Amino acid sequence: MDNDPRSYISTHQIGRARVSQINDGVGGWYPRLQAPEVEWRAALPQADANGWVENDHYTGLIEIGDARILVDTGFDDPGPESHFMPPRYKRTPGVTAGLATFGLKPEDVTHVVFTHFHGDHVAGTLVDGRPRFPNARHYVGAADLAAAKERGGIEGAALGGLEQAGVLELVRGDRQIVPGVTMIHAPGESPGHSIVRVQDGGMTAYFLGDLFHFPCEVEQLDWVSPGRDPIAARESRTRLLESAANTNALVTYSHAAFPGWGRMKRRGDGFRWEPL
Repeated sequence: MDNDPRSYISTHQIGRARVSQINDGVGGWYPRLQAPEVEWRAALPQADANGWVENDHYTGLIEIGDARILVDTGFDDPGPESHFMPPRYKRTPGVTAGLATFGLKPEDVTHVVFTHFHGDHVAGTLVDGRPRFPNARHYVGAADLAAAKERGGIEGAALGGLEQAGVLELVRGDRQIVPGVTMIHAPGESPGHSIVRVQDGGMTAYFLGDLFHFPCEVEQLDWVSPGRDPIAARESRTRLLESAANTNALVTYSHAAFPGWGRMKRRGDGFRWEPL
């Protein structure tokens, strides 16, 4: 993929805070949304005959005051040892290169907030068994640590390694990370799934993780993939949509089409995603 930062990094200002998305690359999966196939295929015309859908994978960056906060660590760095390489993935230069465009090194990251434990959100956590962001305090919904350990693999190694290093904090409910930045419990995608709200200067932005994967889920709140909790997901989605619409918040989610930003707008009794 293109190495020009403008092709994989998008940035907005929220008061004093600079909020950015660093696109790690294009991957894909089989969402198998819990809806009649004819309906979800109409909403996802990009799905192939087997139901495979390509989408982008983002890591968020929030810069406010002295804090440099990552929202998820994304993929590991591109290279022969990566779990996320062609032909399944089309990679950008990655998170470390993306940080460098802001004049930042991994050592400059002060906090890491995980939206949830899935591999594409945590694989970039360790390098040679040690924290990739060595000076950062890491936060994850408490229930997701147990889920990661049960799954094992990349997820268990990533969060387990942080726990062993003594830099992982388990969050129950909501938690202010720094003034203006709050981690909000929003289960459904996973039991400990969280979203991140940024508020400053009368403006609001949200990083939603996998609260939504596709715009059609904003309109169809019961459409979730297998293995998710549809009741919890609907409650979390409804709560976020009301807040985002009421504040005209800037919103992004981890798999939105680049550049990945938009707003949640009311439509009748429901909502719709309006990309910028």
